Formats: sequence, C-alpha cells, structure tokens
Amino acid sequence: MSRVRLACVRYLNTVPMIEGLEKDADIELVPVVPSKIAGLVTSGACELGLVSMIDAARSDVPLAIVPVGMIGCDGPTLTVRLFSRVPIERVTTIHADTDSHTSVVLCRLLVARAAGSVPGVVAFDARERVTADGAAQDGGEEWPESLLMIGDKVVIDSPPAVRYPHQLDLGEAWKAWTGLPFVYAAWMCRESEAEAAWLPRVAAALDRQLRHNLTRLEWIIANRAGAYRWPPDLARVYLSRLLRYQVDARAIAGASRFLDEAAAAGLVQSRTVRCLNVMGSEARV
Repeated sequence: MSRVRLACVRYLNTVPMIEGLEKDADIELVPVVPSKIAGLVTSGACELGLVSMIDAARSDVPLAIVPVGMIGCDGPTLTVRLFSRVPIERVTTIHADTDSHTSVVLCRLLVARAAGSVPGVVAFDARERVTADGAAQDGGEEWPESLLMIGDKVVIDSPPAVRYPHQLDLGEAWKAWTGLPFVYAAWMCRESEAEAAWLPRVAAALDRQLRHNLTRLEWIIANRAGAYRWPPDLARVYLSRLLRYQVDARAIAGASRFLDEAAAAGLVQSRTVRCLNVMGSEARV
C-alpha cells in the first residue's frame, strides 16, 4: 500500500512519540486536534491515530489499541487541570476546553465524586475566552467560574492564579482515587485492520522511534521545547517524570477502570476496546 497515514496532535507531550517519524518513507503524519482523530481513523482517512479512550469507546466502528505508544500518567499530569473559583465539591458546571473528550469525562467523574452529582459541561474556547457559540461570559467576565484546560496552554496561557484558588490536577486525582495510571490516548487502528499486512511493520517503527526518543529526551527538550514556548526545566519534569508513554498491564488496567466508571456514570456505553498482540501480548480494555 501507499504511505500509512497517522493522525496525531502537535503538543509537546507527543514529541517523544512522533519526533523522527517524518523521515520514515512509509509513514505520513497528519496533525489534527485530538477530538478529530477518531473520525479520521474510523472513516479510513488515516490508518492509525492517537485516539482518545472515550472516542474509542463511543465509536460505532470498533477500534483497537496498537500497544506501541500512549499518552498517560501515573500521578500528576500538569497539563490536564480544572481551575475553579469555588471549592470542587460545589462545582455544578464546567466550562471545558473540549479538544480532549477523555479529559472532559474524567473531569466530570472526579467532580461527581466530590460534589455528589455529575456536573454539566459548556464547550469553551480557552484561547478566545468565549463559549463554543461565540458568546462572552455573563457580566463580561473573561474567565468562567470553573474551567477545564488541557495541553500546552495550561502552561503557556493559563488563567490568573488569583482568580482560581481551587485547582485539580486530573491525573493526580485519578491516582489518589484508584491507585492506577491514567491513559488519555493511545495509537489505535480499526479492529478490522488487526491482520493487515502493513500493521506489524508500522507498529515496529512506532515502537522503535518511541524507545529511541525516550533515550534522548535532553535533545528533545533542548531542540523542541522552545517551539512550544515551554521553559526547559518544566519541560524536563513533564516529559521525563510525569508522562507515561509505554502501554503495559497497569496502563491497561487503568484504562479499563476508567471506561467502567464512565459507563457506570452514564457518560459512555459499556464497551471493550481490544488491545492487539502486535508486540507479543493481547488484552481487552
């Protein structure tokens, strides 16, 4: 076949997964926001994508994890954070940066544990400070009462701390609740492609590149953090200590627990996501 198309995001956290792949003649990177990736994979516009766990669970086309890379954590995430003017147990509505559907569901679960009920969600553009329909905040306020932000903008464009005395790092809160890692997204393909001839070759390339990049994080920080406007010292902590990239048994257990909790709260249908054995193991999330 022609080059395998990989739908991915361009945040600092994905650099260890995709840096160097542009040199692979068999791979074409397709940058897009996280919420669009599952659709590209299910439609066949891309063969592989860094798909959000919730998008995989909600997909009408069965998707399968290719266990050669993920975006996850085993404690604090730093870049998935709820900011609130009121205590978390009093949050009833979350203005959410909806780039990541998984982060929105995780936030609703964590707030529900504190508040006793699942909060509502208002889609909010954190860059423009407006809701998705273009409306400004009531009373001309630039920032809403409670705001979920994800990605690099948590570091480079976060709201004034004085406005938000209550903050919640979602990865840290998940670990405190369950004792498990959290998986935001993983490389996935359509389950119908599980036996495709191209898959073992591309999976091996992704695994090899990730392992190589994890051995040269200092080079990545020195050469790439500035482009994302990250301070090098903070980028070093983020990439080397906070994030988890390799899919293992604990990650699978964390992903399974998350989907079970989301289904119990009525935020997703109960559904398993197959994890392929392209690297020697197979499981279901």
